[in-house]
Formats: sequence, structure tokens, C-alpha cells
Amino acid sequence: MEDLQILDGGMGHELRRIGAPFSRPLWSAEALLKSPEMVLQVHRSYIESGADIITTNSYACVPFHLGDQLFHERGAQLARLAAELAAKATESIKRPVLVAASLPPAMGSYRPDLFDKRPAQPITRALVDAQRDYVDLWLAETVSSLAEFESTAEVLADETKPVYYSFTLDDQAESPRLRSGELVTEVAQRVCQTGATGLMFNCSVPEIMAAAVEKAKAVVDGQSSSLALGVYANKFTPIKSTQDSRSQEIEFRAIEPDEYLTYAREWRTLGATIIGGCCGIGPEYIRELSRWKRQSGLL
Repeated sequence: MEDLQILDGGMGHELRRIGAPFSRPLWSAEALLKSPEMVLQVHRSYIESGADIITTNSYACVPFHLGDQLFHERGAQLARLAAELAAKATESIKRPVLVAASLPPAMGSYRPDLFDKRPAQPITRALVDAQRDYVDLWLAETVSSLAEFESTAEVLADETKPVYYSFTLDDQAESPRLRSGELVTEVAQRVCQTGATGLMFNCSVPEIMAAAVEKAKAVVDGQSSSLALGVYANKFTPIKSTQDSRSQEIEFRAIEPDEYLTYAREWRTLGATIIGGCCGIGPEYIRELSRWKRQSGLL
């Protein structure tokens, strides 16, 4: 089996936990505006916990969180700062740590019904242009539909850095599917066709991830693809299709690091080669994953 890479955990809720400026709808972007040194602190805490890949704090650098005016005035500047901070966090580190550029849903998380390609693509392009000089790979994350994926894939078509697409799943579906209702098997087929480096699943409850990895792995193997598979689940209660992540507080569940590791072991057995955490999964969880990686010899 391929070597395991440990991805970092959630940024927004870790910023709030350590006391960074944090309010809705700005969410994690508020720290970029008022306390960028705390963003750097979170990156370093994940690196110290053993993360092999850290993700830029650009998730909220979109009009959905900033509002149209602030995005127009400072969106690209904030995304560039997010990438600069992540790159700075890797300086003087004695082991390889990659920086992933977060490309968030341009029209909002968990809501495929809000997606519109026409305004979405210029937003995504602005984030790509702002971060390109500071990152090692692209991570389009929390993708809710194939339409959203295809829009982002068009923007990234001419980029030379590795591209990873990460999809959020319907927390309550009996079989793994996107929040749009589209099947994971169809998703895997489409991602294989793009020449992407990786396919991941994120910001969904950990219980549904194993089935998604298993379905995706069957497609990837069937197409003799080298597509890497990954998982980074959240600690939320199941998210409803009408939830508005800008204004509604989503409740956390009591999942301890050792419990999360139990899920991670299964994902690894099923073929995942990148494992980390999303919302609510902090440095202590990444530390547990890294310890397991070292003890298991999953270099």
C-alpha cells in the first residue's frame, strides 16, 4: 500500500478555540483581517502535531462570507495573505511539509442548490491567481455537486500543480452520494477523467466515509487510475440540506481522538492514502493520527 500522508485539521474552529477574532459571516477570514499571527500559530500547531500537508486559510475569502464589497476590495489580497502565512509556517521545518491552496465553494458550503457557474468561476479564478506563487497543490474542497466540480475543473485545467478534489457527502444517505444526490461512483469516474492527482471526501460525518472510499476505490482500480484517495471528516452533527453555514451554528458531537483514529484505520484499510480532519478536528487529533502513522511504519 502507498505511503500515508497526514493532512491538517480544521482551521476556523481552531482559530476560535485559541481566541482569535471570529464572528459570522466572516468566520475564519476575520483572523486574516485582524490577527494574521494567530493563523500562523494554527498552521504551526498542525505542523508540530505531524501534518505532512497544511491548508491555506482562504476558505472564507469568498463573497458568501466576506460580502460582495469586501470581496471586491480585498478578497484577492486576503487569499494571498492566507497563502503567504501557510508558506511561512513551513520555513525552517526539517521535514517536507506541503502547502495546499484551499479553493472553497464559491457560492457557499453544503448548498448545491445555490451554485451558479457564471459568478462562481471568476471567484475561483481570483483565489487561484492570488495563491499560485505560494502553494504546492490545489485543493478544491467541500464540493457539493458535479456541476460545482466541473466549474472548478475548468478553472484549473491549465494549472501545472497537482490538483485534488474533495467532496462533501449527504450525511444521512443510505449509500454514499453528494449533497446534490449524485453518486460517488459517478464522481470517481469524472475525476479520473480530468487527470487530477487525488479524490477526497471531507466535511461530512465520519460514519459515511468508509463506504465512499470503498466505492471510489473500486472505480479507480477499474480504470487503472493512479488517483490518490483521501478523507478528512468533521465532528458536526449531520448537516441538513437547508443549513446556512454563514449564520447558523452547527452543533459538535463528542468524538475523541482515539475514536477518530478508529475510523481512520478503516479508511486506510480501504485504500485512503491521505487522512486528516475538517471542522472540529484539531491538532490533538492530527497528533494521534501522526503517532499511529509512525508506530505503524506508514511512512
